Amino acid sequence: MPPHAKTWGRIGRTPVVRVRGRGSGRVSIAGMTCYRTGERSRLIYAVREYNGRKNQPKGFGWRDFRDLILRARSQLGGPIALVWDNVCIHLTAPPEEFIEANADWLTVFQLPTYAPELNPQEGVWAMVKRDLGDLAAADLSQITRAVKRRLKRIEYRPHLIDGCLAVTGLGIDE
Repeated sequence: MPPHAKTWGRIGRTPVVRVRGRGSGRVSIAGMTCYRTGERSRLIYAVREYNGRKNQPKGFGWRDFRDLILRARSQLGGPIALVWDNVCIHLTAPPEEFIEANADWLTVFQLPTYAPELNPQEGVWAMVKRDLGDLAAADLSQITRAVKRRLKRIEYRPHLIDGCLAVTGLGIDE
């Protein structure tokens, strides 16, 4: 089904936007909102496009999450306190082994089940999705470009990232 959006048109005539393509595929995003007292907030993310090709991963696997954590450590230059939601892959053995092996710089706090209101990253996803509501994309790559553009816009506006933490009611204690 093509995306829905509001538009202007002649009275009594329903506007129709033609969308070509099969409509298969998905854009997956993994990300972290990063906060440190006295420094600007950061957004670190990865985007993956799935077009239904054989042997192409549909979403993010454990290694992708691990690489994102390692990239965050490299960019932030210090220890990380990671607040994780309850995505199935976060609760498997490989992440637990990785956390134990890197306990000197990585501390993980698990959010309660069904508590997206405590996850600042959910605010980022909401901003990205809200801005995509009026997009009538011709193909999957156009959606991917739009998602990356919106993430980049958020990335360079730390006050938006700060707002995502403020809405949760959580704070930073060092």
